[in-house]
Amino acid sequence: MKTNTIFSNKYIKSGLLIGAGLFLGWIFFHDSAPEKTEATAEIHDHAAEGHDVWTCSMHPQIRKDEPGDCPICGMDLIPLLKSDAVMDDQAIEMSESAMKLAEVQTSVVTRGNVSKEVRLFGKIQADERLLKTQTAHIPGRIEQLLVNVTGENVKKGQLIAKVYSPELLTAQNELLQALEMADKYPAMLDAAREKLRLWKLNDQQIAEIEKSGKAKAVFDVFATTSGIVANRKVNMGDYVSTGDVLFEMADLSRVWALFDAYESDLSWISKGQDLEFTAQAIPGKTFNGKITFIDPLVDASTRITKVRVEVPNTGLQFKPEMFVNGIIKSQQAGAGDQLIIPQSAVLWTGTRSIVYVKLPGANHPTFKMREITLGRSMKDTYVVMDGLAEGEEIVTNGTFSIDAAAQLAGKTSMMNSSESEGFSQSETLTKLQFKVSGECEMCKDRIETAAKTVSGVKSAEWTAEKQLLYVEFDADKANSDDIQKAVAAVGHDTENFKAPDGVYKALPGCCLYRK
Repeated sequence: MKTNTIFSNKYIKSGLLIGAGLFLGWIFFHDSAPEKTEATAEIHDHAAEGHDVWTCSMHPQIRKDEPGDCPICGMDLIPLLKSDAVMDDQAIEMSESAMKLAEVQTSVVTRGNVSKEVRLFGKIQADERLLKTQTAHIPGRIEQLLVNVTGENVKKGQLIAKVYSPELLTAQNELLQALEMADKYPAMLDAAREKLRLWKLNDQQIAEIEKSGKAKAVFDVFATTSGIVANRKVNMGDYVSTGDVLFEMADLSRVWALFDAYESDLSWISKGQDLEFTAQAIPGKTFNGKITFIDPLVDASTRITKVRVEVPNTGLQFKPEMFVNGIIKSQQAGAGDQLIIPQSAVLWTGTRSIVYVKLPGANHPTFKMREITLGRSMKDTYVVMDGLAEGEEIVTNGTFSIDAAAQLAGKTSMMNSSESEGFSQSETLTKLQFKVSGECEMCKDRIETAAKTVSGVKSAEWTAEKQLLYVEFDADKANSDDIQKAVAAVGHDTENFKAPDGVYKALPGCCLYRK
């Protein structure tokens, strides 16, 4: 009865419940206290061992020489591992699994021969040295035109026209009069004959006039040169003066193959090199020739120069304006001692070229960005002039993934280099894409080069598959219209601007995209 009264008191009940809870808690959790002590001791041990680099797990760019709070998020700083402490502050470390997911591949920098196949596109043109004109040596009216079709083959001495000439009629009468007085005035006869010779009458024609004793009103005109009629300048009934052009003649027994060479390929081209080419109109055959001339001037609008090969035209199989495709197998002089890297290893940031180098001696794959100087470009590789050494290992696949990881970690990358061509780390770049028409690799080089000439543009990349130009630029220095105008000015239509017709038509045949 007394016991029941004691337990019925609510204060006593509460006290007993609290006591029971404390007792049970001690039973189940009394072993965790030593663990907490060990964890705390481990942190103090890190400090005692001399760890002088502390970072934030959320903001790895934070580096402190003592424990504390992250100035950005307020989280406790953690000590770097020993392997991290000796690693370069600007390097990025990846696990093996992360490398597999990002498909990161590396290769060793080696030395080798520098060679390239330069592809050129062009047209067949008539040899300028074999172009001639058939002029009128007799003034008068064309009574009959025996060659009146463009493309007709004319041989020297062939009758091409009949001309009525009052002046020639007078000259013939003078000859007949001089012939009558030849005994007294032989010099007059010679002068009359010479006057007719100056009008391109031959001795046989003059002799016929003297024999017949009659002057002709209509006189024959013979071709003074052989060739193909490229342009007919007169029609029957036209009046012509001495020296007027009747026909433009082209001798096509030898022609020129004129190729368009982009300025970036000029270092691979030299006079005397062998060039192989094919013609679309003559399938299955390959022709060879040597480069006889390289135009010393580069076209300001298309950025190309002309390369000439002289070709014999047996059977007139080559016709002017016929398209041809050429290949030059060029090899740079040397003994295979130049550093060569794959093009996939290089990232472009305006005028800078960067690669990611794998640091040796690290416990985990570790990479750091390095700026390099590139030399000649080949099909899939570049020559390295400065910035790398033979035997170094660089990233050749997955470079963008590593650079993205470096950017997220606040480390040196292609976008936030401390020496970034006039762009400060605090600048906000505008990223934009717009449509640009084009066809081939020459178009790509021309479009990207034009975009990068605009002040404020940091990078530009054009893709033929999507017909899109991706640009990054400082909005305070440039805008979309400025970039599109610069691209249109070199011959490529954009979303807002159309290239001038004259500039477009001057592009190489492989670059013509308008249907």
